[in-house]
Amino acid sequence: MQIEHLSTKQPDDEQLQGHAAPSGLGRARLALAISAGKLASASGRLLRIGGGTSLPGMVARRIDPNVLKEVVGASTAKKIVITGSNGKTTTARMTAALASADGQRVSQNRTGSNLLQGVTSVAVNFADIFGRLASDVLLFEIDEGTIPLAVPEIQPDVVVITNLFRDQLDRYGEMYSVANALNTMLERLPATSTILLNGNDPQVANFALNSKARRFYFGLETKEVGTPVPEQSADIIRCIHCDHDLVYEIAYLSHLGLYRCPNCGYTLPELDFAVTSAKLAEDGEGPSQVTLRTPQGTFDFTLPLPGIHNVYNAAAAIGAAFATDFTINQATNAFSTLRPAFGRLEKIQAGDKNIYLSFVKNPTSFNLIMRLIAKHSGKKHMLLSMSHTVVDGQDFAWLWDVDLEEIVPDVLDAVCCGNKAEELALRLKYAEVGTDKITVIHDYEAALDSALKNVEPGGSLYILSGYTPTQELRKIMQKRGWVKHYWEE
Repeated sequence: MQIEHLSTKQPDDEQLQGHAAPSGLGRARLALAISAGKLASASGRLLRIGGGTSLPGMVARRIDPNVLKEVVGASTAKKIVITGSNGKTTTARMTAALASADGQRVSQNRTGSNLLQGVTSVAVNFADIFGRLASDVLLFEIDEGTIPLAVPEIQPDVVVITNLFRDQLDRYGEMYSVANALNTMLERLPATSTILLNGNDPQVANFALNSKARRFYFGLETKEVGTPVPEQSADIIRCIHCDHDLVYEIAYLSHLGLYRCPNCGYTLPELDFAVTSAKLAEDGEGPSQVTLRTPQGTFDFTLPLPGIHNVYNAAAAIGAAFATDFTINQATNAFSTLRPAFGRLEKIQAGDKNIYLSFVKNPTSFNLIMRLIAKHSGKKHMLLSMSHTVVDGQDFAWLWDVDLEEIVPDVLDAVCCGNKAEELALRLKYAEVGTDKITVIHDYEAALDSALKNVEPGGSLYILSGYTPTQELRKIMQKRGWVKHYWEE
């Protein structure tokens, strides 16, 4: 997979104001690009080498670099883009569920292929060969490093920023580079756009202050969950204006919380979509009961997905639906069929055993999943896997900021695999997991078999892995008939 690096290049005024319909030659090139993309998609599915998630867009853009702009620009559909470090895929699925419940026809990159070629694949896969879309809503999950490039082509009606955490520093640079690029992009949006920001994130809440676009804020303001101070791996602990230490009334997730600067007074904005109550399942699996205050009033809903992160995702999705004029007071019905997305604490039946597969890519996601599975009863059989491919990022110093020590008392055994297996084993050793409990096996299939042998019938294996290992392990499970291809779900 090609990686698009963070770009701070901004569109010119012509790009922001739209584009003219393609000429006769342009229409022919567009039709050829879409046809070739569709052929690539069909071939990939036929040969079982892909689900048309990124290859169609890659092929189409080679023929016509403007294919995304032309197809989306010709559509009257509402255009929503969702970006941020964590939560993009699930927030997009929740937003799609709300739109569908409102009777809208939704086209989206559902599998989470969120680089520019994956975003373009939405246009290629859902349009006819003339570039016409029979969609009411175009919903794009977009990588935070790609979105400055994609927004000028999409010209979205709504932009959602879920959060901003340390992630792939060797690819993005430090967090403030990402923040500056996102903020510049947001401030160039027109007055017809709406921006939805996480008010509990001190960095994100400060975005788009000079934008002409309408701004909304979502987040939590309940005292039922959270801790008195942020976890030790939190990324933003000082005021972004004066560099003074922030004071937290409560911290919900990493640096997300109710914060203020005692020096300059910077604090979170008034939330338009505020979770005033969140009763999370004690077992780490069951539904959560949520109360949300919105501009249309306060209402309660049941969220079938576990964890405080999914409460955030739901608040963001409801905010996006409101900004796009969809019905939001039937969230329980809309969310009732939601299941964990690919690799998001995904429960998989493996014969007479269970597997919980979790994609973790930074300290926040790793800590979050660990604390969720710690609520599951009994001791834990674990498989940890990381890889330093270009897609995964090559800097894994963040492993030493993960609070592995918290789960050590529950660990029965741990198999480490992937090309970072030794570093994972070393981190476990420093967390004081006994060396007799740690096994290093580089091969994915051999590691999976070894880990499953440790699990008793009816028991569970917990897999925490990076992007490439998650893909590889799931391919093995698919081959064995335990799961479908991720693009078929």
